[in-house]
This record gives sequence, structure tokens and C-alpha cells, in this order.
Amino acid sequence: MDTLKLDGEMDREKSPSALDVLIKNFEKPFLFIGLMLMIVIINYQTFFRYSISAVLDILGTPGFEQLFGTWVDIEGLRLSIKGAVGWGIWTEELARYIFIWISYLAVSISIISRGGIRVDVIHNKLSKRYQNILWLVIDSCTLILVFLFAFMGLDYVKMQLVMPQTTPALQIGYYIPYLILPIGFGLMTIRTLQSLWRQSRGMSMPDVCIGLVAPAILFAPVLLSDEWNASLLLFGYFILFLLMGVPIAFALGLSGLVTVLGAGTLPVDYLAQIAFSSIDSFPIMAIPFFIAAGVFMGAGGLSRRLLALGDELVGALPGGMALASIMTCIFFASISGSGPATVAAIGSITIPAMIARGYDKYFSATVVACAGAIGVIIPPSNPFVVYGVSAQVSIGKLFIAGIIPGLIMGVALMVVAYLISRKNGWYGEVRERSLKTFMHSAWQAKWALMVPVIVLGGIYGGIMTPTEAAAVAALYGLFVGLCIHKELTFASLWSSAQDAAGISSIIILLMAMATIFGNIMTIEQIPESIAELILSVTSNKFVILIMINIFLLWIGVFMEALAAIVILTPILLPLVLAVGVDPVHFGVMMVMNLAIGFITPPVGVNLFVASGIANVSIGGLARHIWVYLLVMIAVLMMITYIPEISLLLL
Repeated sequence: MDTLKLDGEMDREKSPSALDVLIKNFEKPFLFIGLMLMIVIINYQTFFRYSISAVLDILGTPGFEQLFGTWVDIEGLRLSIKGAVGWGIWTEELARYIFIWISYLAVSISIISRGGIRVDVIHNKLSKRYQNILWLVIDSCTLILVFLFAFMGLDYVKMQLVMPQTTPALQIGYYIPYLILPIGFGLMTIRTLQSLWRQSRGMSMPDVCIGLVAPAILFAPVLLSDEWNASLLLFGYFILFLLMGVPIAFALGLSGLVTVLGAGTLPVDYLAQIAFSSIDSFPIMAIPFFIAAGVFMGAGGLSRRLLALGDELVGALPGGMALASIMTCIFFASISGSGPATVAAIGSITIPAMIARGYDKYFSATVVACAGAIGVIIPPSNPFVVYGVSAQVSIGKLFIAGIIPGLIMGVALMVVAYLISRKNGWYGEVRERSLKTFMHSAWQAKWALMVPVIVLGGIYGGIMTPTEAAAVAALYGLFVGLCIHKELTFASLWSSAQDAAGISSIIILLMAMATIFGNIMTIEQIPESIAELILSVTSNKFVILIMINIFLLWIGVFMEALAAIVILTPILLPLVLAVGVDPVHFGVMMVMNLAIGFITPPVGVNLFVASGIANVSIGGLARHIWVYLLVMIAVLMMITYIPEISLLLL
């Protein structure tokens, strides 16, 4: 009895209390409610505006006036409907503010879960002891940044209360949306302290002291002098923080902060305002919507139905399941806009199925990892959204420019998979395939196949902006998963919403910190200096494009695509414009370069996802990837030097 009592007491001690659960999950209800509200608000805006336009068009037709002119005051009705347009003015502004709030609230979760995008090549080579010390250094540096932003954000809110201003549409005080700065970065501060405490508990006191003192040594030069060269500080500290393994978003913010302190490039208080204004953008809101659409549809069973359709089309050929996997990735790419999401959604189904049918497990994982790269080339594409915002280029044009290059990449991968499969005797499943079975699979997949029609048709039909199309796609995915396929339960909806908010928040924070980094580069005229330096060496367009391709392929080995885009676009764009490259074509070229980085270790995120699903080593996958890598680079070269391919549909 005493033993049982002791065990029960231990279980009660181990089980978390209601307060512990509340503290751990404090942000999550706000993320769920905020994301759902954003989707509803933007859909209301879209349908409301479209309905108003449609009714006004009908009222303006001669036929309507002839039929109803004697009974209805058409001009008065038209004026009344135009007056109702104001009912939708508030929607965009409210959605933007909710978007900023949930983005920064979600960052605090990524801090405690260590989910940020980081370069961990050196970190992983260290012994366990030095990894722990380095984590303390990383958390301490992060703590300095987020605490200062919380403090500066609080000062900005106080200033708004002293000199009040109101927002244009909602007519509320600006201090209300700006409260996210002290609240959001304050929560990040608390979560970073939690991470520091958790990390230090199992460490010796000398190691803890080293980890806490090291940041003071790092910041000492700029605290002792404010006459440093801005470019040296900006890039020197950024590279240092990257090599340490600091999440890239925080590395950008920290290097910007150090430069401001050590060179006086900008007023320090201005940084908090940039953190808000840089993401107060309607086009950027497309990112969480596209991510949510892909997550909802994956959880709602659409990926499985797309695979069945792909199997009907190419399943009988040698390597049929591999070919079907690539084709399904192409289909899913038109939904998710994310490479790793495509690998996770499709690979979790196809990789085990291929292994069960006798395919080599490395081949199975490699095929899906490579095909997942198409997820950021075929529209909608999150990297295209980020590039479009960074380069001030039409996101709609970028989407349409990515269609043909993405399809060419998919066909090239299918040819390679077919030849390898035929050589190894991996044949497709033998079963009846007919027009009837194809039509059945197509009918089952019809709801998934409608997504690109809705998104691209809405954008290019002039009905919706890319952000509105993304919100409609997210609502559509919710409706199909909940009401039609009924595979999206509340539990899976909750976790899907958390995933979507978490993934997008990492991207949004990256863009906010990159704006600070970019503003300093602009003030120091760094992009122009780099362009002038390269053009002084050569002005040959062919040579410059080769140099940029090699550079981007090398960057893709070490850095995640979205981070590379926000950092490098301001640097490289002036150079390519100077030699006459179309910015839309350059966007396709840049995204394709960095998409290849998804399959190149050590930061090949698609490889990590595929290796986890197939339970194989990254090193083994890397040895099997080279054939596909060469083919993808060959396609990249073709797209680079034949711009008509990407610009054909414009």
C-alpha cells in the first residue's frame, strides 16, 4: 500500500497543474481565434466588394433599366449601394492589426520550442557541453534584443498616449495596435527567460557563468565606442551571430541593433517603429493564409486524393508510384506554397507506400524531397510573396511566371525517376486502369483540383488580390475538410491553426528584422557599392548571371530560402537591373536557385523532413541526391538564359 501511495503521489507531482498548462499554452487560443478572424474578415471583404461591383454592373446595363426603370429609381439605388461601400472599409485595417498581433504572439512559442530558422552547422559539431554553453549565449543575446524592443515599444505607446493619433478606418487610437510591441516582445522576453532557466538547470555553475558573460563581451566594442564603420559592424556581427547558431531573424535584428549602437546609423528608438510598420502590409498577409490553406487541406485528406489521381495517370509506368509522387507534389504545390509542407503532406503517404512496394528507401525519400522543391516554384509560392514585397514587384506576375519553370522542373524529375526505376526493375502496380477509374479518381480529387482554379482564376480574372485569394483558399480548405470530406476534426483544426500561425510568424519576424537590416544597408548605400564593384570587374550579362547563380546556390547550402531572399534581394536587384534583367525573371531565377537549396545539406530542410519519414540518414540521402541535383541545376540554367520561358505567359 505504501508503494502504491508513493507512486500515486509521484504521478500527481509529475502531472502539470492547470496553472502550468495555462502558462505553457497562453498564446495558443489567441493564435487560433486571430487566424480564424483574419480568414473570415478578408473573405467578407472580398465577397462584399465583389457583390457590390456585380450589382453596380447589373444596374448599369441597358436591359435592367428597360425592365425595371419604371418601377425602381435606378439612380437612387445606385447611389445607395455606392454608399454601402463604406461598410467594408474597416476590414483590411482590422485584419492587418490582428495579423501583426498573432505574428508576434506566435514568435514567443517558437522561442520556447526553439523553432526558429538557424544555421546550426558549427553548433552540431560541438560537444554536448559546448552546445549547452552556446545555447545560453544564444538565449542571452536574444533576451537583450527582445527586452530592448519591448522597452522601446512601451516608450512608443506612451508617446502615442501623450500625442494621440487615430487610425484612418477604425478610428481607434494608434496606441492600441502598437501595444503588441510591449506585449509581444514582453512575452518573448518571458519565454526567453524560461528557455534560459531550462537550459541552465542541468549545467555546472562555471559553464553557466561563461554562457551569461559571453554576450557582454560580444557587445563590449559598441558599448565602449560609437565610431565604428557601419558596414563592418552590420556584416561582421551578422556573420558572427549566424555562425553561432542564433536564429536568422534574431541575428538580423541583433546585427542591426549593434550597428545602430556602434555607428549611430539610425535613432535606436526608431527600431521599434520599424518592427511594426514593416509588416503592416496587406500583401504580406498572403503568407499565413497560403500556409493555412496548405495545412488545412493536408489535414483534410486532399493530399491522399491527389495521390490517387496521380497514380491513375502514371502509376502503370516503371517507377509508377515515384512518378505519381512527383505529380502529386506538383498538384499540392498549387495549394501549399511551401517546399517542406509539400514533402510532409505527400511524403508521409507516398514514401512508406513506395518502400512497401519494393522501392529503395533512399530513392523513395530522395524523389519526394526533390519534388517538394517544386512547391515554391509553382504558384502560389511564399518565396514569391516575400520577393515581391522586397523587390516591389507584382506578386501576380511572379505567380504566373513560375508556372512553366515549375512544370519543366517536375517533368525533368519524372524523367530521372523513370530511368532509374526502369534500370532497377521497379515497376508500377499492376491493376485495372481505365477511363472509368480515372474519372472516379478525378471526381474524388475535384475539390483539391479546384484550389488553383480559385486562386489563380481569382487573381488573373481581376476579382481578387493575391492576399484575398489566399484567404479564400484557406476558407475553402476549412469548408472542404470540415463539411465535405469531414476528416478535419476540431482537434486537428486547432493543431493546424497553431502550425500555420507558428510557421508564418517565423517568416514575418524574419521580414521585420530584415527591414531594419535593409534600412541600414540603404543608408550606407551598400547595395549600390556592391553593384558598382561587380560592374567595374565585368558588365557582361552572361558572366554576371553565372556569378549570381553560383553565389545563390552556395548561399542555399547554408541558409533557408526566405531568409536569403529578404537579405539578398536589396543587394542583388540593383545589379541585375543595371544589366537589363527583368525583375520578374530575376525573381523566378532567385527562387529556383534557393529551391535547390532545399535538397542540399547541411540546411536542406526537405531532406530533413524526408529522412524523418523514411527513417534514413541525411548522409545517405545526400549521396543519392546528386543525379537529381544536376538535372535541377540544368533546368535552372535553361530558365536563367532563356527568360522567355518564365515571361511567356505574361
